[in-house]
Amino acid sequence: MLEQVAKCSASLPETVSIDATPDPLPERNETAQIQPENASVTDLVAARALKTPEAVAVVTDVTSVTYRELEARASQLAHHLRSLGAGPDRLVVLCMERSLSLIVGALAVLKTGAAYVPLDPTWPADRLQFMLQDSGAPLVVTQQSVAARLPVGSWRTVDLDREADAIARHPVSFAPMPAKLTDLAYVIYTSGSTGQPKGVQITHEGLQNLVSWHQSAFSVSVADRATLLASPGFDASVWEIWPYLSAGAGIYIAAESLRTDAEKLRDWLVARGITITFVPTALAELLIGLRWPNHAALRTMLTGADTLHRFPPAGLPFALVNNYGPTECTVVATSGTVPASLNAVELPTIGRPIANTYAFVVDEHLSPVPVGMTGELLVGGKGLARGYLNQPALTAQKFILNPFNSGSGARLYRTGDLVRMLPDGQIAFAGRADDQIKIRGYRIEPGEIVSKLGKHAHIVASHVVAQGDSTAEKKLVAYVVPATGSQLEYSELREFLLTSLPEYMVPAVFVVLDSLPMTSNGKVDRAALPAPNDSNMLRSEPSAPAQTEVESRVADIVATLLGLQQVGANDNFFLLGGHSLLATQVIGRVRDAFDVDISLRMLFESPTVAQLSAEIERLLLEKLDSMSEEEAQRRLDALAS
Repeated sequence: MLEQVAKCSASLPETVSIDATPDPLPERNETAQIQPENASVTDLVAARALKTPEAVAVVTDVTSVTYRELEARASQLAHHLRSLGAGPDRLVVLCMERSLSLIVGALAVLKTGAAYVPLDPTWPADRLQFMLQDSGAPLVVTQQSVAARLPVGSWRTVDLDREADAIARHPVSFAPMPAKLTDLAYVIYTSGSTGQPKGVQITHEGLQNLVSWHQSAFSVSVADRATLLASPGFDASVWEIWPYLSAGAGIYIAAESLRTDAEKLRDWLVARGITITFVPTALAELLIGLRWPNHAALRTMLTGADTLHRFPPAGLPFALVNNYGPTECTVVATSGTVPASLNAVELPTIGRPIANTYAFVVDEHLSPVPVGMTGELLVGGKGLARGYLNQPALTAQKFILNPFNSGSGARLYRTGDLVRMLPDGQIAFAGRADDQIKIRGYRIEPGEIVSKLGKHAHIVASHVVAQGDSTAEKKLVAYVVPATGSQLEYSELREFLLTSLPEYMVPAVFVVLDSLPMTSNGKVDRAALPAPNDSNMLRSEPSAPAQTEVESRVADIVATLLGLQQVGANDNFFLLGGHSLLATQVIGRVRDAFDVDISLRMLFESPTVAQLSAEIERLLLEKLDSMSEEEAQRRLDALAS
């Protein structure tokens, strides 16, 4: 195994006191040099290995390697892969955990002139099978701990542990294949609207532009210590590796147990003397709410992957930088530092386009919209992907000729994201065009509701979805994570939201969670959100029990239809999760139980059990008044039974 021959360092416990003082950092006396402009990342890493061979390149909890060692191991593996057919215009899959081996493997693949395809070994087998077949990669590089879980196919599997001796026999130097700007550097698979993942093809031009911009924007130097936290299959991992190795900085790989625990991660960042890190949005929102020691070396916290709903408080020792970028635009398309703010009305922006990137905000006819108006974001420039692997029709649909400069042959990517261009040139994110939902005739953007929930003093995270069988029958469900020691109340939350949102935008159901489930890409895992039930739903103040026979029977009808164990007299059918489709069933069951007809409008106007029961009793009295005394008595006896 490649990591077994790395020199060992002291093992770091999962939790470290934030008062611990890390090892001193080198002097920041050398910034990254990207010269010549067309130098590939393999050229730059090789140059660092020559200039500072003993500088630390990669660190895990138990191992570390220098630039000399990293370059030697990558060269040996490159020779091995070349002997197996790796080369220009070929794809090589890397299916490995976040590890030193992953970095060595990626560098080795690029040295051969091939492009790497990183896959997360924790993904389901059928998903991995599809990607392996779709990529057409003849080689799959993996580790012994992963190899047994890989699907079987026509590809040649290279197990770095089992083939360690063969790899070690190759020379420790390797002349990289010259990379043209148009050559592929990597392919990242992302979710597709058809239900199947799609491979995004990124060229060396896009990767080199990302590296050059990043090193300049954040003054990356040999003194920096950066982190690798992202899943191998998430394009943020590209961003966490190449800007730093190209600059001679150190990359620290965090243990799996730290990736979702904000307090443990903070302690580790402080103890390791990390100076710059990327964390997904949901985790960043938790980290900026923690106490940080003044001596923390961290100067920049980068975030992205989801909508940022919180501004950092004043006094943090680092800057929070919000970033936006579809996979199709080489990780980052826009970036901006988020100022400290306690009473901001709007969400933090996603900044401005990065170097050699441009953005347009257009309407449905691809015509520019005025500043301040919402439209779809189109992105172009050096970071634009070549297109989708094996999907020319989808590529043509999403990557269009630039309508503002059609003669140039330049393309733009239709992001499907809604934004507003602000007067100062920053871009305000407004959500996904395909996330918009329609309830009772109103168009709703769930992100707007999340933004309001984010301002609640006792909510640290939230997510809003629409649930239901059809657009007309959907209801809003808010998943909320309360602050430690806080107790949320249903009525208080509704009143809080009603101060800034119309009634139709206030969720019908609030589900309380300890934390939001996250995907490996750092986004909320909507598929893992639990269904609302009696144990996780916030309920209104304790409802009075049914007082009459009619109320008791109506309560039973509502509880049965909504799948609830108990419903009180003051419980609201719609706020419990009812909708118009279920309302028609209420009407039918009321007819069967009481032999009276209530209207849908009546149910909307009298939605509580007590109110609806009063209406039923009124209709019953009207019906009884029209009957003879004997007939009325028989009717009452039947109802009583």
